[in-house]
Amino acid sequence: MFTSNKTKTPPILGNQQNRITEGTSITGDISAKSGMRIDGSVIGNISTPSKVVLGETGSIKGTLECENADIEGKFSGNMTISGTLTLRATAQVDGDVVVSKLAIEPGATFNATCLMKGAVKTIGTRVDDKESTIKSQNHSFERAERQTKEKTQ
Repeated sequence: MFTSNKTKTPPILGNQQNRITEGTSITGDISAKSGMRIDGSVIGNISTPSKVVLGETGSIKGTLECENADIEGKFSGNMTISGTLTLRATAQVDGDVVVSKLAIEPGATFNATCLMKGAVKTIGTRVDDKESTIKSQNHSFERAERQTKEKTQ
């Protein structure tokens, strides 16, 4: 009951957030298992299966791959977001963006090529050749044309 043999469970990494504070500059690649907030400067590649928040004083030059991103600062490079990209009014984005969902507040600068990924919706249904000939036989103009062809043959 009062023994010290109890084991402590290690903290779950996915619930912690990494921070790069204002005044910090990192050059290189960053790979994390949890989300991060960047208020400093990063030159390099960032990869995480979670959310990235780029603060108003933050900047990234390089590649960003994550699930969701909330951009308030400056970004330049290639961005691949599997979920939602939110650009706040102070955001400045230059480069190439691949995203599922995009939300842009008025005032944000978005100078990028954007490719939207997601479910492809079909615009119309394809009509079989049989159905199209049946439908076309019922049209009055085509019916009259068909009858004149039958008489000449």
